[in-house]
Amino acid sequence: MAKIAKKKAAARAAFEGKTNLTVEDAVKLVKDAASAKFDETVEIALNLGVDPRHADQMVRGVVTLPAGTGKDVRVAVFARGPKADEAKEAGAEIVGAEDLMETIQSGKIEFDRCIATPDMMPLVGRLGKILGPRNLMPNPKVGTVTMDVKAAVEAAKGGEVQFKAEKAGVVHAGIGKVSFDADKLAQNLRAFVDAVSKAKPTGAKGTYMKKVSISSTMGPGVSVDVASATAN
Repeated sequence: MAKIAKKKAAARAAFEGKTNLTVEDAVKLVKDAASAKFDETVEIALNLGVDPRHADQMVRGVVTLPAGTGKDVRVAVFARGPKADEAKEAGAEIVGAEDLMETIQSGKIEFDRCIATPDMMPLVGRLGKILGPRNLMPNPKVGTVTMDVKAAVEAAKGGEVQFKAEKAGVVHAGIGKVSFDADKLAQNLRAFVDAVSKAKPTGAKGTYMKKVSISSTMGPGVSVDVASATAN
């Protein structure tokens, strides 16, 4: 415990007084400070000038990270017949209909992405209060309500990340692992920020992207210069 506390103290000291760094400097700092025994996720948080309680200020979308996420994404698919077979062949871990609905209603949610064919949405709609707060509700706007089940499953497993603004106007996601090369993390960071930038809603007023920050799972956070994060 003392060793862990010492590492955390050293990490905090390394971050002290450092703000609005370039993407490259921020990534290096986060990578160097990561000290957990597992491969920590590099997480990004964007503070946006929106109030998602208003429909015209909601921010949501999807982006495929160029270097992938480094995460093994577990996919559940609501489908029947040939489309269920297609989902299984594409690599979906869980495929079902009423049986899957009952499993979710029992509190057993063992997946990271949920996909559904359009005909299954009346069934899936009953799960809104369970899947919605977890950002798992299938939605045609992000390609998770579709007849092209194969492509949706492959995208989910190939580095695709969904994002949605929370109540305070904050969007967050994992953009890779600390074991990734720094340039790969920088590419992923800029791709994510670019996607959120393009998802700017019509009702956004004033400064849209107020703050960008990154951290590792167990480490402190550091703010990233917005201009550096939006440079391509």
